Amino acid sequence: MKILLVALNAKYIHSNLAIYDLRNYAKEYKENIKLAEYTINHIPDDILKGIYKEQADVVAFSCYIWNIEMITQVVIELKKVQPNVKIWFGGPEVSYDAEDCLQSLEALDGIVIGEGEQTFLELIEYYVDHKNDLDHIQGIAFKNSARISYNKSQNVDTTKQGSDTTQGTYNIAGESDKSCEDNKITLTSARMPIQLDTIPFPYDDMEQFRNKIIYYESSRGCPFSCSYCLSSIDKRVRLRSIELVKKELKEFLEYEVAQVKFVDRTFNCNKKHAMEIWKFIKENDNGITNFHFEISADLLDEEEIEFLKTLRPGQVQFEIGVQSTNNDTVNAIHRKMDFNIIRQNVMRIREGGNIHQHLDLIAGLPYEDYESFLKSFDDVYALRPDQFQLGFLKVLKGSYMELDSANHGIVYQDKAPYEVLMTNLLSYGEILKLKGICEMVEIYYNSGQFTHAMEFLSNIYDRPSKLYYELSTYYEKNGLDQVSHSRLKRYELLLDFYKEYVLQLINLEEQEEFLLCFKEILLLDLYLRENRKSRPDFAHGSSVDYRTMREIVDRLGIDRRHAHVEPFTYDLIKSSHLGKPIRKNVMMVFDYTQRDPLNKAAKMTIVSLS
Repeated sequence: MKILLVALNAKYIHSNLAIYDLRNYAKEYKENIKLAEYTINHIPDDILKGIYKEQADVVAFSCYIWNIEMITQVVIELKKVQPNVKIWFGGPEVSYDAEDCLQSLEALDGIVIGEGEQTFLELIEYYVDHKNDLDHIQGIAFKNSARISYNKSQNVDTTKQGSDTTQGTYNIAGESDKSCEDNKITLTSARMPIQLDTIPFPYDDMEQFRNKIIYYESSRGCPFSCSYCLSSIDKRVRLRSIELVKKELKEFLEYEVAQVKFVDRTFNCNKKHAMEIWKFIKENDNGITNFHFEISADLLDEEEIEFLKTLRPGQVQFEIGVQSTNNDTVNAIHRKMDFNIIRQNVMRIREGGNIHQHLDLIAGLPYEDYESFLKSFDDVYALRPDQFQLGFLKVLKGSYMELDSANHGIVYQDKAPYEVLMTNLLSYGEILKLKGICEMVEIYYNSGQFTHAMEFLSNIYDRPSKLYYELSTYYEKNGLDQVSHSRLKRYELLLDFYKEYVLQLINLEEQEEFLLCFKEILLLDLYLRENRKSRPDFAHGSSVDYRTMREIVDRLGIDRRHAHVEPFTYDLIKSSHLGKPIRKNVMMVFDYTQRDPLNKAAKMTIVSLS
């Protein structure tokens, strides 16, 4: 008997915590369980081939909005080539409309609803040891085709297999009992949430995760009621005991994994729990492992902020969901959030210079029109987060937003990821404009490759949203949004945009100096990220001769193979912040053996020539 747990992850570097949890919770059946992880970038035929070759009796898929369409495609074909296999789904994408999902997909036999650990264990007991019946397993929806076929012609005592005293044999690979309608759907009673401490540590073999992100949870549920989020359905926050969490985190630290990503929905909703973990990772820091937490910044108090400033630079990163700075919108989505407090706390954390902050906005929410969203954009941009994520509302099945969407004219895609197309205040054309802005933010802000250039430009424009909109307009007008570009080409395109759009905002007599300064700023950004062997075409003036470079680098004690020296006419740091050229002849030395743990920029030393 073989049960195959299948995950289709968004990227190769990701892993699927759910299937590891399920396998280890059913530890007495580990010999029967095999895991298979793919990504949505795989060709569906290759996924089908891999699953078919396993010849599993039961195949169970972990379903999310980003993989459900591909899983559905694979399952339809799998049932054709392996008609007797039992196919089960589980996960948030199928938990809230299980009956509809079963009705719409003929190849599907059953669905695990909600938390799956205990339910999956009982399913295995049913299929392997024939304990109980499907009707007695809480938290599932299934067709009669999911049942084990029963052959009464065989005289075998099934009591030895944990069943009743009836004589007969079970055959999972056979035809379903034709006395029942195969497509009749049964929905069992809901299962109560389990204690988190009963879930074993999911990672047996750390070696297989050496080049992947490790996902970990220390809590489930969320105390908040955000209408767009499924976590708001379970307001009972359950915590894994802190001593168990410390023991498990110790394994990650001893193995020196690169990143541990907590999937807790609001990690700091319980201050004592959060502080215990933060103190533990500080006391046991290995100098390598980074920890990612999703937090509510307005919950942080003075004690927490002061402690966080003591962490190793790069040891922790935060994801902070702002979503909107429009009070009407915040109230409509049932979100408890004080942006003024968020602003203060984000800025205070930023002053510490040791924590990477990722801030989010969501377009398409109630009471948010185009101009209102741009204001939210400008408000959050002013906080200078390390990453600025512009998302678009996903109307998830089972969320309050699904029920409330008609009240705000929210029109969204019929299929996953159910993304907003328009609202009563935001047209589809305006959504497309915001998508253009989002793309430019990804390229020119979140990449971290144009930090000083975008700082310089944002000081020329009266608001940053206008800068990114005009940049997206330039891309679209020239067909650049349809083409893949190299990193160096992105610098050249930004320079062309500057010449065409930005210089006209500057006095004619100052344009030449502004242009020379901007070219140098681009050169600064370029060398901060990579040690190029040749200078780009837009670099003006001459490079430093080898003898001078060697003398400067040797004097600073830097390895010549991993250093670069470049002359500059302007004080580029001050010029970036002021948005105007400030002359100061300097040499800048870039040391690529030492990089900033937050933005990965090379260490820069300024040698004055004036």
